[in-house]
Amino acid sequence: MNNENKQNHMLINRQDNIDEFLRIAHENLDPVQDFLTNYECAIMEIETKFNVLNARFSIKYDGNPIESIHTRLKSWDSIIDKLNRKHLPFSLDSIAKNIFDVAGVRVVCSFVDNIYTLADCLLSQDDIHLIEKKDYIKNPKENGYRSLHLIVEVPIFTEKEPKNMPVEIQLRTIAMDFWASLEHKMRYKKNLNEEQLQRLSHEMMYCADRSAELDDRMNHVHEELKKED
Repeated sequence: MNNENKQNHMLINRQDNIDEFLRIAHENLDPVQDFLTNYECAIMEIETKFNVLNARFSIKYDGNPIESIHTRLKSWDSIIDKLNRKHLPFSLDSIAKNIFDVAGVRVVCSFVDNIYTLADCLLSQDDIHLIEKKDYIKNPKENGYRSLHLIVEVPIFTEKEPKNMPVEIQLRTIAMDFWASLEHKMRYKKNLNEEQLQRLSHEMMYCADRSAELDDRMNHVHEELKKED
């Protein structure tokens, strides 16, 4: 069997595995729903922790560091696509052991300093365990993307026993969030030719640099204002 035939055979086998996984999941909805509910509960735990921190900061510093909180549960299509790209087995156990962003929380902050303060406060809590930290603010991605990413474990309390569940947290400023939203739209725009994509990517890189500069200057003004309080 030549290489091309081997590759085609592998693709067919993986598609068969995907179809079988979806069939089993459809026929066993209760375990699947229970599985996803655990992630939804973990999202609620993290969201509550940030809301509490926001309320406490508003009392102490006369201002809210959090502008908005957005949550999402990864879709089945996205989960399966990730398993497929990583060549992982198609099972709930495989998802639990290998996919750490099924539950996602995005926290949009007013200033860069708020991001690190909130992250430190969250990670100092006894029931939060840090799995991974990626600082794309101090070390932006090549395309200009900036954000602080945390993957943490948080306990949820089921009717049977407590479970530690992973949650991906992204902390951004308003400018970073606006940039990321626009970049996402550009990336998934199907009708862009190569020349347009390169030109817009260059423009987005310029916007990322200017947004970072704006964040720095706004942060500096904010720090000066705090000194006068």
